[in-house]
Amino acid sequence: MAIEGPLKELGIHDVFQLLDVSRKTGVLRITSKIRQNQGTVYFDGGAVVYAEIQSNPHRLGELLVRTGKVGEADLSRAREIQQRGDRRRLGEILVEMGVITERELERQVRQQIEEVVFEMMSWQEGYFSFIEGPLPAFAGDGAVRLPTEALLMEGARRIDEWSRIESKIPHLDMVPALPPAEAASEGLLDLLPSEWGVLAAIDGEGSIRGIAALLGRTEFDVAKIVFGLSTAGIVMLAERRRAVGGDLAQFQDVGELVRQGASALAAEDLEGARAAAQAAVDRNAHDPAAQVLLGRIALAERREAEAEEHFRRALRLDAMLVDAHRLLGQAVALQGRFAEAVEWWQRWLQLGAGSPDRSAQVDRIQEAVHAAQTLEMLLRGFHD
Repeated sequence: MAIEGPLKELGIHDVFQLLDVSRKTGVLRITSKIRQNQGTVYFDGGAVVYAEIQSNPHRLGELLVRTGKVGEADLSRAREIQQRGDRRRLGEILVEMGVITERELERQVRQQIEEVVFEMMSWQEGYFSFIEGPLPAFAGDGAVRLPTEALLMEGARRIDEWSRIESKIPHLDMVPALPPAEAASEGLLDLLPSEWGVLAAIDGEGSIRGIAALLGRTEFDVAKIVFGLSTAGIVMLAERRRAVGGDLAQFQDVGELVRQGASALAAEDLEGARAAAQAAVDRNAHDPAAQVLLGRIALAERREAEAEEHFRRALRLDAMLVDAHRLLGQAVALQGRFAEAVEWWQRWLQLGAGSPDRSAQVDRIQEAVHAAQTLEMLLRGFHD
């Protein structure tokens, strides 16, 4: 049995609740064309037992190795045991081998599931498809069952808390650092063990995202702790400024800085991309290509309003900057302004869609225009 449709008709919270109440077993896939991402959640009797996302595809074994909880050799041994006919889950074998505790295994699997589910809960557009049926073997490797209702409640709480955290931490590439000795408090620090762990990892170079990866903890948990430390004056926060492929000072040409930043962005190095873009703006605040690059970085960080401002600034500097029209349409669409998005996308189609190097994007933009027009008509119908 398949259940499918656009998220605009049935929101992701409603989809999860439907699968929970009906105690479904199967695989839910949610695809976002705007984000170019796909999340997959595995349900067993209405409970969530596993989840993964295209932008961070780590299954249990890979996750345990990545976080340093299990070595490659131990993981290979456990898989060999399975291949010889052992029907136990991978996690159960690793626990029996003594390379990881049952409690740590559950924590890692729970963290993996929560990261994916909470990420997907922020998606307001996309298409979902649930296929009922038996689960693949790896989906039960961690032997964890998370009540769907509890995940939904925690997800809603986190969304509310993020709005507070963003006042100090607008994105996860912010870099926490200890204040100068003369500015530091002389009082004793009374911190929880988890807070000490994060504080010990702060070196003035690593971003919040990097610290989370280093500690094997969720980005939300680390951001929340850093927010508290910053509020208490224990740490300072700054934008990351570092070299891209070497010292940025060697690139005096703004165009070269923009190219370096674009290469870093393509490699998903947001910190390096922002450093290069900012260096380009420092050299020439009126360079439209640098503004477009800053807008693309903001889109990658899911800061659509900031991205919109950068793209508008670029078009004020050069009204014929073709790609800025397409990207501005994307930025406003992600904010729910579909009619305006259609206008910008149609301008892009008129200005530069005939260029050979853009031919691959035409079909996708035309599809986006059609979808946005349809959705705008449906939404207007609600007011009739």
